[in-house]
Amino acid sequence: MHRKLTMGYSPCPNDTYIFHALASGIVSWPEGLEITLADVEELNGLAASGALDVVKVSVAAAADILDDYVLLRAGGAMGYGVGPLLVAGEACDLAALDGRKVAIPGRNTTANLLFGLCCREAGIEVELIEMVFDEVMPAVVAGDVVAGVVIHEGRFTFARQGLTCVLDLGAWWENHTGMPIPLGAIAIKRSLGLEVAAQMNEAIRQSVFAARENPAAGREYIKSHAQEMDNDVIATHINTFVTDYSLDVGGGGVEAVSRLLKEAGCKREDIFITSE
Repeated sequence: MHRKLTMGYSPCPNDTYIFHALASGIVSWPEGLEITLADVEELNGLAASGALDVVKVSVAAAADILDDYVLLRAGGAMGYGVGPLLVAGEACDLAALDGRKVAIPGRNTTANLLFGLCCREAGIEVELIEMVFDEVMPAVVAGDVVAGVVIHEGRFTFARQGLTCVLDLGAWWENHTGMPIPLGAIAIKRSLGLEVAAQMNEAIRQSVFAARENPAAGREYIKSHAQEMDNDVIATHINTFVTDYSLDVGGGGVEAVSRLLKEAGCKREDIFITSE
């Protein structure tokens, strides 16, 4: 029996592109959806408290919610060349950050997990300063922190701020594992049952197909929520983060998520709903 479900995702262009058709009713959900748009770290917190039925989470944060949630195979952000960047005001190497302040877009983000793995390998410790993702670059520019981990639109706009890339954290992961970097995934409450989970997975797939078939339909919705208003940046953001993995993670995607979750301390193996 369907009921109205609560759903949360970020206002970033890849999420609003994926979910516009569902949110607007182009792809229908019986009894409707109550939508919440929030920053990724806020979404991670809402998932941790069980506040939403369906929620976009950082893959790293999924490690702590899988007793109550299971991951869908569609709707996530994963791929090659899509990872977060470590940027600074001037060229330096990772060792130069030892003991200094570095801004991160939330402690439970995949970006912070990757940065921590890099620091561990380099044998350094930094002082982490948590902030909302769109505050990271201004903090680096202002000199409040020596460096920052940028996600979302920041990947495409950091050079405009006079910043330089110290390390591509996604490339580091790819070089170490040969796997795509799993950034975000869609989690659904296990209590809703596998049938509802499978139906939601298919609804999200249909929402992606609808966006691809008629990109103009969601253009204003996407732009109204985007941090960066430049049309080219929005288009690049969508093309970068919405990949075939967003339709289905596939075997390679499952393996990549499992590997990252093990790094985050997760011991569960029933991470995803089963494929049909």
